Amino acid sequence: MKILTMILLGVTLMFGAVDINTAGKKELVGLSGIGAKKADAIIEYRDANCFKSIDELAKVKGIGKKTVEKNRDNLTAGACKK
Repeated sequence: MKILTMILLGVTLMFGAVDINTAGKKELVGLSGIGAKKADAIIEYRDANCFKSIDELAKVKGIGKKTVEKNRDNLTAGACKK
C-alpha cells in the first residue's frame, strides 16, 4: 500500500504542482524534506493564515528557506478560501 501511495504521489508531482493552500497531508508529505509533523504544521498554519506566496511557507515552524527552494518548482499558492 505504501508503494502505491508513493507512486501516485510521484505522478502527481510530475504532472502538477502542490497547492499549499489546498493540499492534504499525503500530498505535502510527498515533498522533499516534509514529513508527517511538518505537513501537520503546514496545515495548522494554513488554517490560521492563508499562504499568499510560496515564500510564506518558510514562516511555518520547522521549515526553512532551503526546504522552500528545494520544492519551489513543485509548489503553488492558489487563491485563499478565507
